[in-house]
Amino acid sequence: MNTIVGSRAKAPWHLWVIGIVSLLWFAGGANDYLMTKTENAAYLKMAAESTGTSAETILAYFNGYPVWATACWALGVWGAVAGSVLLLLLRTRFAFHAFVVSLIGLAGSTAYTFTSDVPDEFASTGQLVFSVIIWASVIAVILYARAMTRAGVLR
Repeated sequence: MNTIVGSRAKAPWHLWVIGIVSLLWFAGGANDYLMTKTENAAYLKMAAESTGTSAETILAYFNGYPVWATACWALGVWGAVAGSVLLLLLRTRFAFHAFVVSLIGLAGSTAYTFTSDVPDEFASTGQLVFSVIIWASVIAVILYARAMTRAGVLR
């Protein structure tokens, strides 16, 4: 641990790996959010083909989100991206807080997903597994950011 006030520990190699992987992973969610909210036809067509549904069904479902669920989705996505940037580029302890915001948003959007009338095409085992992976990744980066803060790597 550093003894000089205001100094920080050297960034371990895994900070770069975790930071880059998390930024790329969560950027995928940000891309999904943007493409869906801007109703990008090419993206929605690709998503429709992968789920065996139509782009209109996808749009109808996401456009039917109540404001609070859309806000939760945005918090989940952008909190994770912000946390990744704060972790990787700024090396600040506020990465932990951004990831917690992301987890709160994820909890809200997950609650809506599991209580809303989801089209059958979206209610697959693959979608459930993907949700579990998202939850695990957000929890993992929260724990990692906390550990790096305690180690003095994040200030």
